[in-house]
Parts: sequence; structure tokens; C-alpha cells
Amino acid sequence: MKITAGFVLLASAGFVAAQDVQANEARTIFGPGGLLDLLIPKPLVTSYSLQSHIKSNKLLDHAKQLVKFSKLNGGSTRAFGSVGHNSTLTYFKKLLDDTKYYDTSYQTFPYLYSQGTAAFSANGTDYKTAWFTYGVAGEVEAPVILVNDLGCTLADFPEAVVGKIALIKRGQCEFGLKVALAGAAGAAGSIIYNNAGGSLSGTLGQISRAEGPYIPAGSLSGEDGEALRATIAAGSQVIGKIHVDATNEQRWSSNLFAVTKTGDKQNIVMAGAHSDSVAAGPGINDDGSGSMGVLEIALNLPKYKVKNAVRFAWWTAEEFGLVGSEHYVANLSEAERQKIALYLNFDMIASPNFGYFIHDGDGSTFNVSGAAGSDHIERTFEKFYASNKVKSAPTEFSGRSDYGPFLDANIPAGGVNTGAEGIKTAEEAKWWGGKAGDPYDICYHAACDGIENLNVPAFVMNTKAAAHAIATYARSLTGIPRPRPAATNGLRVSKLSYDDRRHQGCGHEVLTA
Repeated sequence: MKITAGFVLLASAGFVAAQDVQANEARTIFGPGGLLDLLIPKPLVTSYSLQSHIKSNKLLDHAKQLVKFSKLNGGSTRAFGSVGHNSTLTYFKKLLDDTKYYDTSYQTFPYLYSQGTAAFSANGTDYKTAWFTYGVAGEVEAPVILVNDLGCTLADFPEAVVGKIALIKRGQCEFGLKVALAGAAGAAGSIIYNNAGGSLSGTLGQISRAEGPYIPAGSLSGEDGEALRATIAAGSQVIGKIHVDATNEQRWSSNLFAVTKTGDKQNIVMAGAHSDSVAAGPGINDDGSGSMGVLEIALNLPKYKVKNAVRFAWWTAEEFGLVGSEHYVANLSEAERQKIALYLNFDMIASPNFGYFIHDGDGSTFNVSGAAGSDHIERTFEKFYASNKVKSAPTEFSGRSDYGPFLDANIPAGGVNTGAEGIKTAEEAKWWGGKAGDPYDICYHAACDGIENLNVPAFVMNTKAAAHAIATYARSLTGIPRPRPAATNGLRVSKLSYDDRRHQGCGHEVLTA
């Protein structure tokens, strides 16, 4: 048989491929840093090499799994502590453990879950109603009774209210006190209406009160409340129906971590995303996209070695006020905080009407800068998009995502996102396409945040941006101050009340009275 150069090349390629298979098997046996890595060292990770593994089909495979998990609750959600959320973490951890490249761990702790909806109708007419935080579940159908004055004393509730629905005007005292006193008076339900025009929503202020038991409650606008009051005062009977679906419980939930077994543990590069969704939907963009992007990078990093250790994080209960990330940073000693060189955050990286936004690390646009080194992170992302001939734009460090506690601890941070409920401008539509005048994500915090809500090209581009930054800093921390001054201020979000903390991200005012 004539031996050609091509045959020799093919044979050599086959031999090398066989060696690669054996090498991978041996690495599985010996683990990262084992004997095989000494004999056949892995290459040091590069931005290009890590990016090359990011494929849309892999990201969408993860998305399909998250959708399945969201349906395990009997609805469609991955809210923290739910079966859907816990299944998400179990899935992530198994994939990470299978690489044998990481030390993985859970950080588990309790947090109050208070979530609900309310509906109200009267004489067959449906009214716009809001649920009060801490409100109890239940269904009541009964005549609506007027309350004397403002329902701030037990004497304001007539004997006729027993077993009925109390109609109470806002004012003078807290919503929680009004509902508790109505319960103490024997009312079966309560409706609080605004003392001015417009709708009303708020909180009962605390999980329970000594003045009386909470009963199913909802709110009405000033206009609707006054119209009902006038009807009853005129002598007409009003039959009301309240339906409250609510859960108030202490839930145990977990942050998930995966840290490389190799690399300098005194200089840790952190990258994270929140793993929970809102109660209203499956959260496949918010923040399934960031979680899945970070996961896919973590599953491909084991092909390489790193100079600086990399710690991946998936935060719980972000939607209730950065609970997981704040808990993590709060429980680090100053020595452990100093080991974290920087933190990279990825929250909503596949919005359907997307923009390519980079956190304004140097504060040059929004006058809110991050810790020293955050400017370098911003430039790292800017260079990535520029090299891909993609227009990027700065976005403010607003404190709405999990970078917040790291900045409070004086740890440099940065990241990218594609926008949430904000409205795309005409100029941005010229840059990125999409529709001006529409939200970046029309399904933000909604039931429609499923796979079809993902912009796949943006998803891939931003996951590659994340891979670029992670690989860059896993190789070198040039431009990141080491060491750095300790933080002088405490963590901001944990000082807020339960309700203010929960709504700080969206800027909603929380009414208690």
C-alpha cells in the first residue's frame, strides 16, 4: 500500500484525537491539577477560546429545562424557595459537579415569602383591586357594611359588621390596624378605599398584629369606594365578594456557588446572576438568561486552566430585594472580602427589544461610580462590543441588582444587561433595531417571560461578553486595585423594611397608611 502524506496526516490526527479522549478520561479520574495536568497541561484560558464554546443550542437547552421546572409548582414560576427554583439549583449543581473542576456549595438561610393577589366584585361588577402585603388568603361573599369614621378604633365598627364585609376609608391610621380591628369586630372581610382620587395599594406593615386577626382584604380607588358608599348610604344592599390568594411563610432557600479548584484563591474573580423569578412567571429572561449564560461559561471553563480562581454564584431571592447577594456579602469577613478581586453581574441579557448596556463603572455618564476598578471593568466590556462592531451604551448603577452589596463593600463591580421595563428610544432603535417606544422587555415580571421572550442573538452576544470578561480577569487583574481599602459604610439594602426592600428595585412607593 502506498503511504501518502495525506494518510500520515489523517493517521496522526486520529492518534491525537485518541490521545485527547484518553486525556479527558484521565482528567476525570485524576481531577484538575492532578497527574495528567502535570504531564499534559491545559492551556491558560483566553477570551477567544472561551467564547468559542458559546452556542445558542446549548443555551436554549438550559432554557427548556427551566421552563419545565417552572411548571412543577402547579403554575409557572421559579420564585425563591419554590419547587421550580429548588429544581433549577439542583440542575445547575449536578452539571457543575459532573465537571469535577469545582468545589460547589449551597448557602442556605430562611427568608419571609409574602405574595398574593386580591379580587373584589360588588353586585356582579368587578372592581380593580390590590392585595396588601401580609394579607391572608380567603374568600368571602357577604353584604358590604359602612364603618363609622375611619375604622381606627374598635368602636368605629357597628355590630352589624359581624360576618359582613367592612368598607373602610383610608386615613389617620395604618392599613394593618384597620384590617385587624375589622377582624376583632367580627367582620369576615374588609375593603379599604382611597381618600383621594386614584387607585390604592400598600402593605399591612407586619405579619400580624395584637389588635386583632387579619381577614381577607383588598383595596379600591377613591372613586369606586365613594360610589359604593353612596349606594349603601342610600339604602341599597350591596353584596360583595372578596377572593384573596396569598402565601405568607418562612422559606428556606439557597445561594449556589462553584469555585475553581485551581487558581489563586487570594485573587478571586466572581461572576453571578440571580436564579429566582417573580411569582408571576417563569423568569426565562429575568434572570434565567443571566443564570444560564453564567452556567454555560462555567461548564466550558474546565477545558482550561486559570491563573486567578473563579467563583460563580447564583443568587436566591433577588426579586425580594437582593436577599441572597446581600446575605452572602454581609456574612463575609473583611479578609474574605479582600480576596474577591471583582464581581461581574449578568441580569437580563436576552430582552426581546434589547439594548447592549454596560454599567457605568467610572460614573462619567450618570455621576454614580463604582469602587475603584469598576472603570476598568466598564472598559473591558466596551472593548468587547467595539471589537464585534456592536454599539454599546452605559447604564446606571441604580442598585437594582446583585452588584449592589459588592459596591457597598467597596468591591469593584460591573456587568451588562439588555434592559427591563424602560422604553427604547428612537436613537437606540437605529443602533440595535427593534421598536422605539416599546419596553426593552414587554414581558418584564410577567407570565409571558418564557423561551419565546428571549432574543437569541443578543443572548449569545452577551454570554460571549461575559466569557470575555471572565477569561480576561482569570488571566490577569491588571487594572484592578489589589489590595483595596476596606468599606466604610454598611450594606444599604438590608437596612430597609421588608416592603421597602422588596420594592426598592422598581422604585415603587410602599404605602402603610
